[in-house]
Amino acid sequence: MSATILAANCPPDDPGFCSPTVNEFFPKPLTEFSLLGVDFEITRITVISWLATAAILAFFVLSVRRPQLVPRKLQWMGEAAYSFVRDGIAREVIGREGLRFAPYLAAVFFFIVANNVMGIIPFAQISPNAKIALPAVLAGVTYLLFNWVGIRSQGVGPYFKGIAFPPGVPKAMYVLITPIEIASTLIFRPLTLAIRLFANMFAGHLLLVIFALGTVYLLQVGNFSIIFAPVSFVMAIIMTFFELLVQILQAYVFTVLTATYLAGALEEAH
Repeated sequence: MSATILAANCPPDDPGFCSPTVNEFFPKPLTEFSLLGVDFEITRITVISWLATAAILAFFVLSVRRPQLVPRKLQWMGEAAYSFVRDGIAREVIGREGLRFAPYLAAVFFFIVANNVMGIIPFAQISPNAKIALPAVLAGVTYLLFNWVGIRSQGVGPYFKGIAFPPGVPKAMYVLITPIEIASTLIFRPLTLAIRLFANMFAGHLLLVIFALGTVYLLQVGNFSIIFAPVSFVMAIIMTFFELLVQILQAYVFTVLTATYLAGALEEAH
């Protein structure tokens, strides 16, 4: 579908390959409105994010709607999914104290998975995380959370002192270590969280579109180029499965790093 849309946007007098552009990430707004002086736009990508969020919410609500001692298939799937994050990430990375963060970590993981997977769903075929806004919001929430947890657990002074002056480091090295630790913890953590997720979804979408559009072009251009169309089509299928793996992996990495930052914020309180 993306290939068809992009092909339709090509100049009619251009017989060459119409490469995908960043315009795919900035669709025309479906509606616009202002609220308290702030302008808002509802685009196709916004609707896709709403659908992804509604789908994952519906799955978990339905899985616990009528819980039974011997779980049904849907209940078992919901419990297994939550247990994966609770036991495999929260408990494993943070420890026993991580159980109170399990709901947040599970919400982050499955929200990212749902939005990422929309990148390979027909008629959607773009992840809302392929725009920097959504990853930036997720990274911002995580940033506020682990700093709040650190301050509440250790106190304002000890928390920031631990960041600026990590114990066990020779005092002469603080000239070099202190600015690195401050920048790493308070600046680069949210940036890398957001950019890693955004860049992978952005690149993955463009890669799939290139192979899909390449197949359409090779079928339409005529001459012997048509013999290469199946190769491009097969690569599009292969890259779709590869992209699915990347989508789930990026959700896992984001959640594990979030748990790691929370563990670090709690560390001095133990």
